[in-house]
Amino acid sequence: MPFLPVTKEEAGGEVDFVYVCGDAYVDHPSFGAAIISRVLEADGFSVGMLCQPKFDDCEDFKRFGKPRLAFLVSAGNIDSMVAHYTAAKKKRNFDYYSPGGKTGLRPDRALITYCGRIRQAYGDVPIILGGLEASLRRFAHYDYWDNKVRRSVLIDSGADILTYGMGENILRRLAHLLDRGVPIRKIHDVRGTAYVTKPGDTIRFDHTEGYEYDKLKSDKALYAKAYGEQYAECDHINGRAVTEYYGDRMLVVNPPMPPLTREELDRVYALPYMRTYHPAYEKQGGVPAIDEVKFSITHVRGCFGGCNFCALAFHQGRSVVSRSIDSVVKEAELLTKLPGFKGYIHDIGGPTANFRYPSCEKQLKDGVCKNRKCLCPTPCKNLIADHTEYIELLQRVEAVPGIKRVFIRSGIRFDYLLADKSDDFFKKLVLDHISGQLKVAPEHCSSNVLRYMGKPDITVYDKFCEKYFGYCKSLGLQQYVVPYLMSSHPGSTLSDAVELALYMKKHRVTPEQVQDFYPTPGTASTVMYYTGIDPFTGKKVYVADTPEEKQMQRALLQFNRRENHKKVIEALKKCGRTDLIGFGADCLVPPYIKK
Repeated sequence: MPFLPVTKEEAGGEVDFVYVCGDAYVDHPSFGAAIISRVLEADGFSVGMLCQPKFDDCEDFKRFGKPRLAFLVSAGNIDSMVAHYTAAKKKRNFDYYSPGGKTGLRPDRALITYCGRIRQAYGDVPIILGGLEASLRRFAHYDYWDNKVRRSVLIDSGADILTYGMGENILRRLAHLLDRGVPIRKIHDVRGTAYVTKPGDTIRFDHTEGYEYDKLKSDKALYAKAYGEQYAECDHINGRAVTEYYGDRMLVVNPPMPPLTREELDRVYALPYMRTYHPAYEKQGGVPAIDEVKFSITHVRGCFGGCNFCALAFHQGRSVVSRSIDSVVKEAELLTKLPGFKGYIHDIGGPTANFRYPSCEKQLKDGVCKNRKCLCPTPCKNLIADHTEYIELLQRVEAVPGIKRVFIRSGIRFDYLLADKSDDFFKKLVLDHISGQLKVAPEHCSSNVLRYMGKPDITVYDKFCEKYFGYCKSLGLQQYVVPYLMSSHPGSTLSDAVELALYMKKHRVTPEQVQDFYPTPGTASTVMYYTGIDPFTGKKVYVADTPEEKQMQRALLQFNRRENHKKVIEALKKCGRTDLIGFGADCLVPPYIKK
């Protein structure tokens, strides 16, 4: 099968949908644009791909002419502001989703700009928003780059409908309604969508009343409360619609669309993807983002891990669904036939690699618990921790002719791994699926900070490491653990950062990279950062929100670097730990000597 058309000539006439995307065109199932366009194609609709259009004026948005049904608009695989700026709000100099890594090929706040250009070109044409940027900005949301609460992106963009979460069945439903002639402004009964109407209009689902935007933007306690209520409704079984008010307009966010069934997920991944970037990008060096996923396989969606700094629960949801083993094996067989394949599957994973099913039987009937996380602070008594099917999946893929080895590189949830009464998967992971080092995410060591992160206590990580290195030794393997660590997360004081530095020194951890907490839309941690309030408890949270303290916390996590010594000394003095300055065995840094 060829790529989908990128010009009107290739389309050969009118298209049903024009898909506008902030990423370059990569026809691979790790890219949302590829999945949605192929799903629509499989249902008999034609789609023109308008990827990274020129946005200075509206001319490029006329490339396919006016679509028969609608424009579909996405910023791409990640939020456009995250794509452009670091946690320090500095411009990035590389874009993994653009040809040759070139920056500047998509606008800031891409959804708003793209919709404005479409309206300039065609006026009242139907516009449907989707993708991560739309999903996580569907409500009024704190925006780190503007340092204020912005309106729902549906309001600011002027689009007709917003889709959130995983969009296959949402878009299929919308496409067939539009195809039958239903006006887009009358489509109010599709799950996983948001629309704007007048206050008092009938809402098709059970709903909970939200708040006025003018109050949300000025009352931090109310904003935190609103987020907690929105989060509680992010469940396809018991979630309700949520409203929000903008003067004489009412935003209605319908309950989530149920996740795809295993059979539906299998069909999505069996669609005829080209599995690479469009050849038009070859002269520019291709699209870098393909390198990480070209020989990898996604076997699962959703995550019940519940990390507060992660937006997965607000986007994909906490209900886990996985592909069948046969489906994954067929994709593995396909990979062996691709150019450049050398016998290695780089990953069989997903948001969390070692999840395959919902966390418990209760979740299947009653939905996810609103006031309890599945794994933190301790695993729920109802948790089913079982890696049996994942082991079988890995073994079946390993047996495919042409495959030498299968690695697991996406996140392993180590507390879930330890909850499994059998160590069969743990041993197999160590023996067969690690390329020298395993990356895991303890994130911090302070019990206080970990509680606000939604992560297990550091003693759980220590137990994991003890077993991991024990298995490595018994198997005669010299393998390592690379821990992901985060500085300046809400709740983290300078004293907590010092505690982490001492933990790292004790365990001889010297990270090459440290992630500063990045307040992005849709996460509970971002709400804590902006409001200083935990949205789930209503209690106050300490926030390191000045550049000076953020720099000190970051420097403490890399205290062994000479260029950080001055900041580390400053931090230690500020929190009364001058005992850690000097040449003793317990000291973090020597006295600073000005050159």
